[in-house]
Amino acid sequence: MRLTSSSLMGLAAVLLAAVGLLLPRMFPGVPHAVTAILVVTALMMLLLALFWWGRSNDADSAASPRLRRRYTRELMVSMTVYMLVLFASLWLLKRADATALRAAIALAPVLPIGFAMRAMVRYIRDTDEMQRRIELEAVSIATLFVSMLYMAAGFLQSAKVIDIPANFAMVWLFPFVCFSYGIAKAIVSRRYG
Repeated sequence: MRLTSSSLMGLAAVLLAAVGLLLPRMFPGVPHAVTAILVVTALMMLLLALFWWGRSNDADSAASPRLRRRYTRELMVSMTVYMLVLFASLWLLKRADATALRAAIALAPVLPIGFAMRAMVRYIRDTDEMQRRIELEAVSIATLFVSMLYMAAGFLQSAKVIDIPANFAMVWLFPFVCFSYGIAKAIVSRRYG
């Protein structure tokens, strides 16, 4: 049986949801926000995997199998390291007092995300012109969509219609851009496919 990108993403989503649900049982001091973040992220990944699975053609068919394998490997490794570093930083933040140390611990999860972004850039750079066009359109659509939503939420926040904590909005911005990019890529790929 050949594992596709959508089945790997679905498997990762199920594992992430399981970790999110089991974490409070294994470590009773874990904040409920961590569980919520993991489960919501898993649900978004599962939704995206189901969306990709239902498509007739692979959005990355122009990319060579070797390139897709490299990208999947680099992305999975960096995201696994990200999850481990995130859990470690949440645990360590409760035990650190010095401001400089707390800042370093809080920023530690950014490094593995940087490696994930590097994998994405390498993948886009190494694909053919058509695939690059699809990627550019998808990134543009996702960026515009999330920017407009963020700005609308800012106006609603200023008018005191909604109240979204800043730390929540900042932490979820990048995952929402990635999720929107995945949906936009699937739609743009159909137009060229």
